[in-house]
Amino acid sequence: MALEPQPTGAAAAAQQQRQATVRYIDRPEVTETFGDSITNVTFDGQTLRLEFAVTRLDDVKPNTPLTGRRYPACRLVLSPSAALDLINRVQQIATAMTQAGTLKATPNP
Repeated sequence: MALEPQPTGAAAAAQQQRQATVRYIDRPEVTETFGDSITNVTFDGQTLRLEFAVTRLDDVKPNTPLTGRRYPACRLVLSPSAALDLINRVQQIATAMTQAGTLKATPNP
């Protein structure tokens, strides 16, 4: 199910007349950021904010519990249209992973 904002009236007509052609240009120098958890997700009506974190375990000592720390690794802020694109793409990936048997679908209560 794709979620897309639907313009109405004059806005819809103007949008149909002025569709931009946008080319993707790769930038290999952009670094990748690793995260092993998401610590915060908020939507304020204008932006979706995601905070990714990385967990680092402390030195292991005999006869002591494992301890660690979680640090922010990346804060990503998306416009509503980019947030919808992310939701749609994650749903597509989840469907493909379920079909491949990597994920198991859980029934909604």
